[in-house]
Amino acid sequence: MPPARPMHANQIEVSATTVARLVSEQFPAWAGMPVRPVRSHGTVNAIFRIGPDLVARLPLEGGTDASDVDSGDVGASDVQAGAVQARRVELLSEMDAARRLLTVSPLAVPEPVALGEPGAGYPLPWSVYRWVPGIPAAETDAADSPQVAEQLAGFVRAVRSLPTEGRTFHGTRRGGLLTEHDEYVRRSQDLSSGLIDTVALATLWGRLRSTPRTDLDAWTHGDLMPGNLLVDEDDPTAATGPAAQPALTGVIDVGQLAVADPALDLQPAWNLFTPAARDAYRQALGSNDEEWDRGRGWALAQAVGCLWYYRETNPVMSRTAHRTLQALLDDLSRG
Repeated sequence: MPPARPMHANQIEVSATTVARLVSEQFPAWAGMPVRPVRSHGTVNAIFRIGPDLVARLPLEGGTDASDVDSGDVGASDVQAGAVQARRVELLSEMDAARRLLTVSPLAVPEPVALGEPGAGYPLPWSVYRWVPGIPAAETDAADSPQVAEQLAGFVRAVRSLPTEGRTFHGTRRGGLLTEHDEYVRRSQDLSSGLIDTVALATLWGRLRSTPRTDLDAWTHGDLMPGNLLVDEDDPTAATGPAAQPALTGVIDVGQLAVADPALDLQPAWNLFTPAARDAYRQALGSNDEEWDRGRGWALAQAVGCLWYYRETNPVMSRTAHRTLQALLDDLSRG
């Protein structure tokens, strides 16, 4: 179910009735298939199942990066032609990146099927992918599993193996230089006063922000949040004995897939894993001290904004941010 309050100013509200109408008008072969919302704690798209095998992703905002809390606010009533075209370009780029990922991923990942266009009741382009079954990792005991950590590391290595073909990071999202996010982190820390030890966070950011970097940009998933990591649909927590070990089976949401600092995909070390699995993740990736500290920096920069921004409108996202930041602080104490 969607949150009681919109997560973003001028957020576009989307209903199953609207999606069913869009599907019927634009993809007659799917007309009559049941359309139902998917319970999600994501912040960028409204998600709807179409029949048993398809999923529609409809952007909640008309800006270019709805996941960044300081992005522009464009709603259903004032989406301009430029915003529509910008969103179309983004979705086509996402679908191209998803096709690249399909060629190397050892896990199930979204397969693009179709691009929808604006229609009655919805003002933006939207996309359709194959449904990837599974249970979000946060709803299982995957956080404690070195096996899941090693499987995820295998996925990250596969993503990094994609040829960049001369691409380098561009834009203002996470994945360039940590120092470019100084003002954002400082402002977010100010707004998080009373929610966590912001003095300790400021000290940690001061240490991490200037971590040296010598490795080149590489393909990254860019959004390895617990809700985007799927384990076997047969809930492993219901089993007993050795069979209770969870197994990572899928990774979803390719909206941030891009060439960037490879340390960006270290974030699950703190947003999901407990210390033993965190150590297994680092060992499986072979991260040196510099890459690991940059990963800490990216995890901090992402979480510190979500902590305060989603506190009331998306409590699960805010709690994940708090867990991430506390893990970073505890990890520092642990040495």
